[in-house]
Amino acid sequence: MKRSLIIILVLALFAPLCTIEAKDKGKKMDRKEWFAHMRQHKHDFIAKELGLAKDQQTKFFPIYDAMEDEIYKVNRETRKLEKQVANNKAATDVEYDAATKAIIDLKKKESAIELKYFDKLKTVISSKQLFILKKAERKFTNNIMKEHNKKCSKKK
Repeated sequence: MKRSLIIILVLALFAPLCTIEAKDKGKKMDRKEWFAHMRQHKHDFIAKELGLAKDQQTKFFPIYDAMEDEIYKVNRETRKLEKQVANNKAATDVEYDAATKAIIDLKKKESAIELKYFDKLKTVISSKQLFILKKAERKFTNNIMKEHNKKCSKKK
């Protein structure tokens, strides 16, 4: 999941270069629409991969989205610090150390968030589905990267 969230963030940065066209409007999506589109696409993909019934989906995705939102927030804060240090030509070793530690600590924070939501998710989906979720998230990320690369290579 960490990887998929990072990939989605990276794709968001590249969105201006290779934009996704709104299918029925013929206009470019703004950032908010794009994230909503990607989230729905991910929901559909995960629901299919896990074989979620409709009632499971209505209970699962609010919990899953809350977890992803929390992870996104931690990622954003860490990336902000990383960017500040990277853009500071006069950064000291102490600032570089702090930023590096924050990046490394990010994995711990993400893991803590996932563990926090583990029991909540387990009340909605089976242990097997919870296990498959990790594979589905990786598969989703790989698929998104392939689609992105195809779209960008067509525009060149």
